[in-house]
Amino acid sequence: MSDDPGFAEIIDGHRTALHPLPADPAGSGETGTPDQDGHDEAESGADERKAARPRPSGRVRMSGTERREQLLDVGRSLFAERGFDATSIEEIAARAKVSKPVVYEHFGGKEGLYAVVVHREMQRLLDTITGALTAAHPREMLEEVALALLSYIETERDGFRILVRDSPVGGASGTFSSLISDIASQVEYILAGEFRRRGYDQKLAGLYSQALVGMVALTGQWWLDARKPKRDEVAAHLVNLAWNGLSGLQAKPTLRLRQR
Repeated sequence: MSDDPGFAEIIDGHRTALHPLPADPAGSGETGTPDQDGHDEAESGADERKAARPRPSGRVRMSGTERREQLLDVGRSLFAERGFDATSIEEIAARAKVSKPVVYEHFGGKEGLYAVVVHREMQRLLDTITGALTAAHPREMLEEVALALLSYIETERDGFRILVRDSPVGGASGTFSSLISDIASQVEYILAGEFRRRGYDQKLAGLYSQALVGMVALTGQWWLDARKPKRDEVAAHLVNLAWNGLSGLQAKPTLRLRQR
């Protein structure tokens, strides 16, 4: 890594003035006896000294924290656009306008950068949904979950694409399925109280919370590209199906196929 051209300069404050720029053009306003090129000797000497002195190139120097955030933004955009496998370190570095060693320095490689991006996205979505759960009535709670997830999809499309691309909603394992479980656990205790009030088996509250949150998440994945109908209408239909289904819930349901 240390053989990479310019690595020492990048690590040491991201210096960019590695080559001297040409001297200022004539006509600076200084006076004197002009030489044969229209400059006096003093001005010519000053120009030579200016030419020998490196000048900044105009690129903004970033702190370590700023550079890390920039790489996270670049990585998030590329992972959403192309997926993990199709995104390369070279592409990340090129879009961030740094050398590859800078990416390695901050994250150890593409895998490290991806892990941080996914973790941040999971936390952002989880905070969005759990923070929205304020209603006391179970139906309003379902509305809050549906609206929070759909709002996240609407405003953070790149983030949602990252979460579901390599770990789809219907998968048995992976980051998104574990996130769905975390969200469902927030809903479970609400359902448990409702089940207790209605005389249903409270042990099944976990099953129903997984089913309800999974329904919203899977619909959200479809809505990410469909974009119709509008968010509130999608949420209303989801809650209509879920709540009206719950309101007519049987204490001990059976399969009609098994009754033949």
